[in-house]
Amino acid sequence: MIAHLAESLGYVFTLNVLLGIAAGIAVGYVVGAMPGLTSSIGMALLIPFTFSMDPIAAIAMLVTIYMAADFAGAIPAILVNAPGQPAAAVTAFDGFVMTQRGEAGKALSISLVCSLIGAFISTILLMVSAQAMASAALVFGPAEYFALAAVGLSLIAVLSTGSALKSLVGLVFGLTVVTIGIDPISGASRYLFHWSLIDGIPFLPALIGLFAVSEVFLMIEQGRKAMPEAISTRREASFRNVWPFRRTILRSSFIGYAVGVIPGAGATIASLISYGVAKKLSPTGDSFGRGNPEGIAASEAANNAAVSGALAPLLALGVPGSASAAVLIGGLTIHGLQPGPMLFANDPTVPYSIIIALMVGLPFMVIVGFIGIPLWVRMIRVPRPVVATVVISIAMLGAYASANSSFEMIVTAVFGVIGYLLRKADIHPAPIVLALVLGYMLEANLRRALIAGNDSFFAILSKPIAAGLLFLTLLVLISPLLARRRKA
Repeated sequence: MIAHLAESLGYVFTLNVLLGIAAGIAVGYVVGAMPGLTSSIGMALLIPFTFSMDPIAAIAMLVTIYMAADFAGAIPAILVNAPGQPAAAVTAFDGFVMTQRGEAGKALSISLVCSLIGAFISTILLMVSAQAMASAALVFGPAEYFALAAVGLSLIAVLSTGSALKSLVGLVFGLTVVTIGIDPISGASRYLFHWSLIDGIPFLPALIGLFAVSEVFLMIEQGRKAMPEAISTRREASFRNVWPFRRTILRSSFIGYAVGVIPGAGATIASLISYGVAKKLSPTGDSFGRGNPEGIAASEAANNAAVSGALAPLLALGVPGSASAAVLIGGLTIHGLQPGPMLFANDPTVPYSIIIALMVGLPFMVIVGFIGIPLWVRMIRVPRPVVATVVISIAMLGAYASANSSFEMIVTAVFGVIGYLLRKADIHPAPIVLALVLGYMLEANLRRALIAGNDSFFAILSKPIAAGLLFLTLLVLISPLLARRRKA
């Protein structure tokens, strides 16, 4: 491995590859900060421009788009409650509250440093454990995926910041929305009142509506009331200021990488699980969702670590761990490279060059973020009517760009109204996001597992990994009851 790494260093530190990395970072920041434009969309748009490029330069550019987009997704989530990437929705839980307190610079700085740490740790893990972790992920079948989704949904017990009943209402609402569309097993239609809903409610437009558009309605309601002036700036961007959260960051980095390795899980699930674990273990867990910086640390370390995790099954097995990893497979194939075990045997410099490109790109991403903090903080000094106009325009543009359809704009508007009404009823969006992310995985894999086990739930419990995850689900659900009993 050392010899291949040394050879790959020579490939990466050439002008063409470094320019590709710089271009990837620039595009990734733009895509990541634009609600509705995911890293997979940005990568897909730039693949045609890589045809004439050197393969390693092209792949390095695509990979850095992937990572930079996750870096930048927290910027609009923290400043205007409009997540630039789906995984950044969890960052908004505490980040936007800090902005409302005048701590936008501090929130952005914590996000930046924790993203750096999470990405760095996961890249090291990718280097030393890609093949082993990817092989372990192949053990996961329908029963294990169902149990993983159950663990995720059980996090409602720790993500709830107010009334448990209201959180349950949000979860049930989200699970109901997920049932719209074609039945994943029988193919029957369910609640199809418009042909565009065949594939169900589009996730990104719904997410943009719940967060960004609902926030616009609140801005309109508050009129010209100014946002608190952000007094914290670059000085907050240091390892010293995140040192109190070191255990959370380290734990979240490992969680993010491990969840990212599982194909189909992705950064959003990693972020939710990490946030829930951090809230449960933190001595200040009751303040999560109310502007606790540790919530940002848990979310950002995990969702950035999941990027490298998603690359592990891609490089070792040829199985994409996320939508963006699937686009990357297309980029590799176009350049005559077949991801999988033979990639390490036939072209070992390619996977190691990807890993080195990630490491080289990290400091550049941090520099861009570090320079930009004072500029982004000034955004909240803009009058609310102007901010509301810009946010709604970007939200609708992002919704349209997600599928090139005006129907997505309608979904965004409808969920904006729903999100506004739910927030007026003091129902937090966290349980809804949880259900939208995990609902389909839960239903489809439960039914597949039951079919494979002759409709016996004991067939699921007979699988050690699934049984262990379901036992963990039970522990998470009863933990609040046990905590109340201890207090009593």
